Amino acid sequence: MEGLTEALNPAAVEKLAISEPQWLRERRSHAWDVYERTPMPTTKLEEWRYTDLKKTLDLDALKLSTAESMTDQATWPARLRAAMDEDRDASGHMVIIDGHVVHTDIDEGLAAKGVILESLHDAVAKHPELIQEHLATEAVPAEEGKFAALNAALWNDGIFLYVPRGVALELPIRVTRWFSEPATAYFSRVLIVAEHSSQVSYVDEMLSDDFESQTMTSTAVEVIAKQNAQVQYVAVQRLGKGAFYQSVQRTLAHRDSTLDTLNVALGASVTRVDLNARLLGPGANSDMLGLYFGDGDQHFDFNTSQDHTVPNTSSDLLYKGALDGASHSVFRGIIRVYPGAQGTDAYQTNRNLLLSPNARADSLPNLEIEADDVKCSHGATIGELDAEAKFYLMSRGLPLVQAERLVVLGFLGEVLSKLPLGGVVEKVSRVIEHKLAHQG
Repeated sequence: MEGLTEALNPAAVEKLAISEPQWLRERRSHAWDVYERTPMPTTKLEEWRYTDLKKTLDLDALKLSTAESMTDQATWPARLRAAMDEDRDASGHMVIIDGHVVHTDIDEGLAAKGVILESLHDAVAKHPELIQEHLATEAVPAEEGKFAALNAALWNDGIFLYVPRGVALELPIRVTRWFSEPATAYFSRVLIVAEHSSQVSYVDEMLSDDFESQTMTSTAVEVIAKQNAQVQYVAVQRLGKGAFYQSVQRTLAHRDSTLDTLNVALGASVTRVDLNARLLGPGANSDMLGLYFGDGDQHFDFNTSQDHTVPNTSSDLLYKGALDGASHSVFRGIIRVYPGAQGTDAYQTNRNLLLSPNARADSLPNLEIEADDVKCSHGATIGELDAEAKFYLMSRGLPLVQAERLVVLGFLGEVLSKLPLGGVVEKVSRVIEHKLAHQG
């Protein structure tokens, strides 16, 4: 694991940085240095105890993408276009194919107010003052870990979304990504900055067919909500078998801001999400939602943390998953209340539904409290389908399979109902129904 292919080396960093400003070249070089001196995580670490990278990821077998930019929409995959057709109601769209931003549009009225939706690579040149301040600095610096460092060194492109003070986007920004190259490592970043009293929702959907050999997608997500801003970040992961999906996400919520997240994991063979919500100003609030549905031998690993650094902040986490076949989920969450952070109101709940005797869920919620005037609790459940609910539905004339599907959809639907973004609930529900029908 410590060795790297010829494609993943300092020369690759230098190639990416050729036309970039000096500050970014230095940032990439620093990140590579951090990567080289940071050990690969092993199961000896508590945060990686249930995901053995020696068995689940082979970096030596991966190369960087060699795909060319596909700007001709007629050549786009049918599944990609179908997903986009469901996302017509939006303030703006972005399409990324094999790491290349191939399409961007933004409502003209919002652009006139200063809203920016651009390729991150282009934004480095057009908006250097915004990018230099926020990219891989406070939210996800290279020092966050081995994968964060590798991403900071090798990211090829990504998304930059900026919402000026007082501007509200009534419809979401929708990003659709397609991956097609087997044995490839993709590195991208998302940087969202919402200024004072702004409002924005962002939905990022990742798609692929099954891969004949392992492919890795690595995403670093940095979301910054300034004072009184309202931000919703949604990631919908629908990658095919053979994909290793790795995402490190950091949200920074300042005074009186609301910064909510939803992670939906339905695809990929291995999923690893590291999500840290930092409540940095009094009155800041973050709702953290997660939904996952596994079958076959899918493996999901969610590592979350809620950091309450100042008084009078709140957070509420709810992650729910259904597991069929021999799939396996891991949830590891911690609420941290810093010294002096009185008035903290924080909750953490993980619930799992096992649909097969071979499915497994591990849940490890934790509290770390260093203040005495707080409301904090955590809980976890792992159970099977509710026999009484099935019996009730069957007594009303539903066959067993349909009754089970309704119970599962109701169980998972609680998460979606808490963030009812247009189109997201319907799309995710359809995918879950399809998986249930396939298993049934």
